[in-house]
Amino acid sequence: MYYHSLRHLLIIAGAAAIIAGAPTVAAQASYFSSARVVDAAAPAVSIAEAADTVVVPADTVMGTLVIPEYFFIPAIYDHYTFPDTTRYDAAELSGNEGSRWIEEQVSLGRRMIALRRTLLYAHPELVSYNTATLLKAPKQYYAVINPKDYTLDIREGVTAPASETTLQAEAVKKRHWIKDFNVGLQFSQAYISPNWYQGGNQSLIALGSIYYNVKLNQEYHPKLLFETTMQYKLGTNHTPEDTLHSYTVTEDLLQINSTFGVKAAKRWYYSISGQFKTQLLNSYKTNNPELQSAFLSPGDLTVGLGMTYNYARKDGRATFDASISPLSYNLRICTNSRVNAGNYDIEPGRHCAHKIGSSTELKLLWKLTYNITLTSRLFAFTDYHSAQVDWESTLAFAINKFLSTQIYAHLRYDTMTPDVEGTKWRNLQVKEIFSIGFSYSFKSI
Repeated sequence: MYYHSLRHLLIIAGAAAIIAGAPTVAAQASYFSSARVVDAAAPAVSIAEAADTVVVPADTVMGTLVIPEYFFIPAIYDHYTFPDTTRYDAAELSGNEGSRWIEEQVSLGRRMIALRRTLLYAHPELVSYNTATLLKAPKQYYAVINPKDYTLDIREGVTAPASETTLQAEAVKKRHWIKDFNVGLQFSQAYISPNWYQGGNQSLIALGSIYYNVKLNQEYHPKLLFETTMQYKLGTNHTPEDTLHSYTVTEDLLQINSTFGVKAAKRWYYSISGQFKTQLLNSYKTNNPELQSAFLSPGDLTVGLGMTYNYARKDGRATFDASISPLSYNLRICTNSRVNAGNYDIEPGRHCAHKIGSSTELKLLWKLTYNITLTSRLFAFTDYHSAQVDWESTLAFAINKFLSTQIYAHLRYDTMTPDVEGTKWRNLQVKEIFSIGFSYSFKSI
């Protein structure tokens, strides 16, 4: 009984409020059907009957959706609203079929809001739930045991307002060191049948690499610069044409780089930088029993004093470092007596050579896209009588989390390199590797 009476009351009261004092059947019919005024002498019908029986013409400009059933359940009012100042006879439908559906929903929503407001102000005794007049929640208490005297204290709990959060965010742990680790295993294979019309040799090349980088987080230490990188690369090549060795070492490099600086200007630091590199395995030329290089034969140590420029984009897509050391010291050693020390600019009968000069190191990391990364490093040292320049670049394509392909190029210029008989190569040396294989990396931040 309450439901049906409320429904009729809401319909009549809402329609009366919206039409703002237009009690004629013509105005009521225009509210529920169209803007066209019907004959005033027509027999009177109720608003509810008009909503259910009137046929909606095609040129209707007023909303025609019927108020849904769920609207007539006991309502809950949570705040007061201002009345809708739109004229009752204003067009609600533009006549555009494409926007008809949303205009109907807007019209229905306005009617429902107007009916709710009319009920609240005209018949407050029928409003069952109003959050503005509800009693406050009862206080909560909890018991606390005092272990000293075995007493029980009853304390009042603190209830936070509804607008305040009751969750406390966990404090962010500061990361003073940013770590980067990468391990990869790349392969390159070529097979040529013995009767291939152009001839050729089959080969299997494997290249493994381990890279570890740690640097001081400048967000917490803006006046200091410290970064250390350790990497090891090992490349082997198996070719049937080499009858003396089962495999040939094409790449064997153990290298450690470290830079420490104190801020001098915006991106400049007074710095000291160091580099050490050698190899771990013995290396031979193809079909040649003579030992070409070995562990600490040669071994290079370079230490320089100067300044370092450090730049990093805010989005982390590119970093650039430039270290200029006007004062540098270079130590080159050769500890294996089977290796010809003269090939590495060491005087006969000696195992080391000392040089003082200048050095420069440039490093670039550029993330071209989300899965393509370019890394490049250039290192140069001169004692003003000779010069040595190493330029390494790697273009890596990440296929997925574990597979990648890369192009590696290494250009080396050394004025003390001995000539190679039968070739035009002199001071410039080139190495290029294209490979595909396994790769895995992780970062601490």
